[in-house]
Amino acid sequence: MTVLLAGRPYALGRATAESAAIVQSFFPGVAGTRAIAGVLSGRTAPSGRLPVSVPRGPGSQPTTYLGARLAQASEVSNIDPTPAFGFGHGLTYTTFAWSDLAVDTHEAATDGEFGLALTVRNTGDRAGTEVVQLYLHDPVASVVQPVQRLVGYARVPLEPGESRRLRVTVPADVASFTGRDGRRVVEPGDLELRLAASSTDARLTAKVTLTGPERHLDHTRRLHAAFTQEA
Repeated sequence: MTVLLAGRPYALGRATAESAAIVQSFFPGVAGTRAIAGVLSGRTAPSGRLPVSVPRGPGSQPTTYLGARLAQASEVSNIDPTPAFGFGHGLTYTTFAWSDLAVDTHEAATDGEFGLALTVRNTGDRAGTEVVQLYLHDPVASVVQPVQRLVGYARVPLEPGESRRLRVTVPADVASFTGRDGRRVVEPGDLELRLAASSTDARLTAKVTLTGPERHLDHTRRLHAAFTQEA
């Protein structure tokens, strides 16, 4: 077991392969020792997720999950920035299964929205909290985009064997970006909506398409997906 008290991510070397588990506590403050003891003893089931990526090697820093294609592993560089633990990664003392992805419509106008649904089930013998993250991948745009970006998430607490149906409303606005004229725009085209446990662990993927003309956004824009949970 490795416990890290550090203000930023470090390349962990052999610890990533040889540690039974790694607890990233950053700087937990005066109550930190009690909190860490609760996690190590099993009194508390951890449910936090990494707000940064933990690098695999020192040569890959600095890096971010928001990198465009040239910031990913490729044949044009001898540096592999693939992280040891990606943005959004986190474990707990149980396991979860994701299934039954449903998409209300695979096409929506540039001023419309998509509806998704999935089921999350606790497959272990302890209560725990899963964090369902939604990433947007836009393969073609008039301005270079990150390969993916987080557009919404939900914490889902579940008892052993319990399952819950999640519904996600994804406004077309989440696909917007600042165009070459300095205005925020939604462009028609294909998108991928990736339901994931982290930026490196996509579990379910929906391919959808925005149709119609380009649309410039105003102050009423909706830039986050909305999650609702059913028993």
